[in-house]
Amino acid sequence: MPLPTSTYRLQLRGDAFTLADATDVVDYLHDLGVTHLYLSPILTATDGSTHGYDVTDTSTVSAALGGRDALTQLHSRAAELGMGIIVDIVPNHVGVEDPRQNAWWWDVLRRGRDSEFATYFDIDFGADNGVDGKIAIPVLGSASDVGELTVDRSEEEPLLAFYEHRFPIADGTDSGDAQAVHDSQSYRLVSWSDGLIGYRRFFSVNGLAGIRQEDLDVFTDSHRQVAGWIEDGLIDGLRVDHPDGLADPAGYLTELRGLLGPDRWLVIEKILADGEPLDESLPVDGTTGYDALAAVGGVFVDPEGVHALTALSQVRSGIAYDSETLHEAELDLKTDVARGDLSPEVRRLARAVVRESGTTVELESVIDAIVAVVAAVPVYRTDYAPLSRVLPGVVAEIGEDRPELTAGLGALTTALISGAESPVRFDQVCGAVTAKGVEDCLFYRANRLVSLQEVGGDPGRFGCSTEFFHLTNADRAKRWPAAMTTLSTHDTKRGEDVRARIGVLSQTPDLWARCITDWEEIAPSPDGTTGMFLWQNLFGVWPADGVVTSSLRERVHAYAEKAIREAALRTTWTDPDEEFESAVHAWLDAIFDGAVARSMSMLVEKLAPHGHSDALGQKLLNLAGPGIPDVYQGTELWEDSLVDPDNRRPVDYSVRRSMLAASNSAALSVDTGAAKLAVVRSALHVRRERPESFVGGTYAPIVADGTAAEHLVGFARGPLPGNSDVIALATRFSLAVSEQGWGETTVTLPDGRWRDRITDVEHTGTVSVAEIFASLPVALLVRDSEGTVNQ
Repeated sequence: MPLPTSTYRLQLRGDAFTLADATDVVDYLHDLGVTHLYLSPILTATDGSTHGYDVTDTSTVSAALGGRDALTQLHSRAAELGMGIIVDIVPNHVGVEDPRQNAWWWDVLRRGRDSEFATYFDIDFGADNGVDGKIAIPVLGSASDVGELTVDRSEEEPLLAFYEHRFPIADGTDSGDAQAVHDSQSYRLVSWSDGLIGYRRFFSVNGLAGIRQEDLDVFTDSHRQVAGWIEDGLIDGLRVDHPDGLADPAGYLTELRGLLGPDRWLVIEKILADGEPLDESLPVDGTTGYDALAAVGGVFVDPEGVHALTALSQVRSGIAYDSETLHEAELDLKTDVARGDLSPEVRRLARAVVRESGTTVELESVIDAIVAVVAAVPVYRTDYAPLSRVLPGVVAEIGEDRPELTAGLGALTTALISGAESPVRFDQVCGAVTAKGVEDCLFYRANRLVSLQEVGGDPGRFGCSTEFFHLTNADRAKRWPAAMTTLSTHDTKRGEDVRARIGVLSQTPDLWARCITDWEEIAPSPDGTTGMFLWQNLFGVWPADGVVTSSLRERVHAYAEKAIREAALRTTWTDPDEEFESAVHAWLDAIFDGAVARSMSMLVEKLAPHGHSDALGQKLLNLAGPGIPDVYQGTELWEDSLVDPDNRRPVDYSVRRSMLAASNSAALSVDTGAAKLAVVRSALHVRRERPESFVGGTYAPIVADGTAAEHLVGFARGPLPGNSDVIALATRFSLAVSEQGWGETTVTLPDGRWRDRITDVEHTGTVSVAEIFASLPVALLVRDSEGTVNQ
């Protein structure tokens, strides 16, 4: 079966966009040029779930989404147009927020170790787990809340109740008061602040319990529905959510590849650190594209802006947030997470280390060593083949710098080498600590240029050069030609167009600094770090027409609340500071309603065209570049999304249908949504027409000549070396181009007639760059003539 030439991500939700709704847009997506629909998780999830990652029943397609019949109908409609389906699956965890909705979890709570599903979950039944070998469930507000328990007898069977929460009562234990009933169960309800948790979680989310895919019975049982899709030919590939959380990602992916077959597409949400290679021994087609996102976005960030923006960050927040201070902050935050939210997982790992090392080292000494190591590990997990030297280097450096940890490091090393449980838990903890400390905290504090703060990104690297961009692309074309690439996902911190506009600030840092100075005098932010962070996001989403709608206002307030709680500087999710949060909301209202709004609108009017230029550029380079590009729902037009749940808002496809039907290359302007739609449609159609030029095709940089040569970035693709037939060109740092022009800068095209599929203009030979970009700051050239192309 053919690989996708492109995918289009659809966020399904029972209250807004079901499988039937997806069926209704198949024809539109086909006209757009998409070859495969890429569905968010479709297995039965928690009632009312708006994302599907809290699966409660792996054996059924969600009835809220339409069930298996709706999936079959979607497949039939897609097949009529020669399109396929990719589905996102969640092997690492299941939803247990409401135990009644998860039959496996309910049975485990009822029967404890005797449940047939007890081995499905990674449960801490150890006698030294802090609750006498029972399953600790953190749901109480405090230890004294045990006195608030009641027995609910309104259902068919009696249930232990704590306000809206319900838990099973084991047979023969329904006697005495609620406290006595509770004490007779295989679980113990504890305070969320006690630091006790009886099961491996997804990061620190209590409502998502990890399952043991390393057990073949668990794999088989949890993939029965997936196997049915494969057997019935309903899907053409899978996207695997967070494989790094599993005990043995490589082993799991080997089993999954065996189930999926050798030809269906398989990509994984593997978050690679800056410079980290993907293990080529994994039986996958690549990652889901955060590494590509960093390079495509980075090439539009002007390195000349680094010093001024670093200085501004230092002045306003007291921290420069350059590579050095970012590294220090990362170490501190990962340490805090390991000793805070993830302390139960760290303590469980430490107990395993003590057991498996055979030493008499005190538990706290082992914990100290674990915390130091996991905070310093620069990747999600260390057990992939290309990373074999990472952990030894980290341990050696810590041993030299902190001799007081020698005993704990020795025990940890011994257990990691000879133990069975310790090495598994160690790498699971590493990934969770990195995610919670860096992506979910540091990236809400750092404020030098927030468009660089993306999943898998390194804000310490201030963009990237064209040389870096081309070498990275060439490597992907060679090693991972069928990897997914993307610019926006349901997990990105802000949408692609918002990032592009914020990135323009690197081209004019002095103007930005003057604006911040003026705005802070008019509407002082409640906190310097918070202010610097939110000012950029406000600029990123501020409407080009200056009209702030009530909807946008509400969205920004919701985003700000999430951002300041994630940053955890002045307020947190578990201990919100109402006074500070109120001050932030009042500050935002003062901006929306006061003089700053007019000033912000003037700045946006000046810089928005350059944001659009960069947005078109990164979109084209992504769509035409190595790998298989995903178009996140709605991003074929301008969009102003922030982090989830904002980026999972329903999409208005009626508007997009009308615009696609009315598309006219003669009427394109950089600032209209029609321009982005034209770029997306043109690139997707070219990919569909010439798949051999992209996946498995060649890659060669295109370089301009002249005084403005650095402002062009582009490449050629083709089926064979020396025979390129597609060229993608984009403008970078357009602010300087608008002031100085392209001058005599030219680009020499390979032999033949080249037609711009976006504007329908033909070019040959050596062409003025100003001519190529006469209508738009991008060009997608396709060779019309036959024959050998000399490069």
